[in-house]
Amino acid sequence: MKQRVKQKSWLAALAFSAALSLTGTQALASENGSSFYLLGSKGPMAGVVPAPGLYLQNDVYYYTARADASQSLPTGGQVAVGLKVQALINLPTLVWSTPYKLLDGRLALGLTLPYGHQYIDADLVLGPYAGDTTSRVTTLGDPVVTGTLGWQNGSYHWSLVGMVNVPAGHYRGNSMSNIAFHRWGADVSMAGTWYDPAVGWDISGVVGVTFNGNNPKTNYRTGTEWHLEAAVSRDIAGPGTTLGAIGYYHQQISDDSGDGAVLGGFRGRTAALGLTASHAFKWENTPIQARLKVLREFNTRNRVEGTAVYLTLSLPFHD
Repeated sequence: MKQRVKQKSWLAALAFSAALSLTGTQALASENGSSFYLLGSKGPMAGVVPAPGLYLQNDVYYYTARADASQSLPTGGQVAVGLKVQALINLPTLVWSTPYKLLDGRLALGLTLPYGHQYIDADLVLGPYAGDTTSRVTTLGDPVVTGTLGWQNGSYHWSLVGMVNVPAGHYRGNSMSNIAFHRWGADVSMAGTWYDPAVGWDISGVVGVTFNGNNPKTNYRTGTEWHLEAAVSRDIAGPGTTLGAIGYYHQQISDDSGDGAVLGGFRGRTAALGLTASHAFKWENTPIQARLKVLREFNTRNRVEGTAVYLTLSLPFHD
């Protein structure tokens, strides 16, 4: 029993490490039809904050999507029609769950440094840099800093998460494709998890609001957005292997603005449903958790619509 509890402890820690990776990418309503909050990044154990220690997580994120042939989207200071996008982003995240408490909640800090490739193709491009209908880039994105306060009462876990997008990545103002956003942004989320090791069920949810700053290159300010994510999973082969369902909903709740917002308020929305599976194992006495998530979007407006895939590896730097 003691061994089982210990194993559950590091599994929860690894799951939390995965949950902390909230950085966004140009996955294409809002400028570029995208949000810096990476939809689908949360999942099982979303509300759990682990014991003090240092954790590493690496997400490989793949997104492929398209807009209707008649849909116009603002991107890189231009307007693109019939947009198609593919992105492959690596998102390494360092998480420090501190020994300190604030408001009786455990404090954890995280830093994500995205690097990846994006390819965009359009049927028609209009604007000051109109011309090429294909654009691609492989470069660094904006770093994202995360802070979390977490609480626990028996099987119930909840956390308050804040993150800031720092406009320090490589950005090309005359290009459709960018990994970086070239704007400040902030997201505040509340996450909750009910997890009972005796029955093996995990029910988790997240609700949050994203605030976007102005992009000085394009003079485009994306409106405020809110997002909802949910996950239900169950242990299927002992405490180290799980299978579950996940989903999210995103909606923009205020208009885009600025001289670059030539399409007006341009509020967007999307929803997605999918599956997730995870497996925990040890490599040379280091516990590792691998998780796969696949989500398919639907009910989309003023964004591209497609499929998102996450492959996540998480491990602690302590026993």
